[in-house]
Amino acid sequence: MTAHLDGEIRDGRHHMQVRVYYEDTDFSGIVYHANYLRFMERGRTNHLRLMGAEQQALFEQAEAEDASFAFVVRSMHLDFLKPARMDDVLDVVTWPVAVKGASIMLAQEVRRGEVVLVKAEVRVAFISGGRAQPIPKSIRALMKADPIS
Repeated sequence: MTAHLDGEIRDGRHHMQVRVYYEDTDFSGIVYHANYLRFMERGRTNHLRLMGAEQQALFEQAEAEDASFAFVVRSMHLDFLKPARMDDVLDVVTWPVAVKGASIMLAQEVRRGEVVLVKAEVRVAFISGGRAQPIPKSIRALMKADPIS
């Protein structure tokens, strides 16, 4: 049973806790900026898993339609507002904003309690044959996402 490891979905948003370890910090004892990307990647992955769209299932479904597909981060905008420190327990919050044709826009926050430390907007694109392609219906169904016009 890994439900507690994957976090939970509350009010349409995925929440996942992460503890900050020494290895996550820089020489000053605060979280190194690139490690927030790792925390947020885990949040996006676990969000999909709890929606019933485990990445292995996504890959198997998409390969049946097109073996040369990939999801790639197309763009990311981050605002670093406050630092996290060793031993902090952080809440990584993820929610979908829009699904359009070949991309999905997600919002994410890393919080310590009610304090927002980092905000992010992440656009993930579906690539097949080296080009952006509409997200296949099978993947949309697994993600339980409908396109927004």
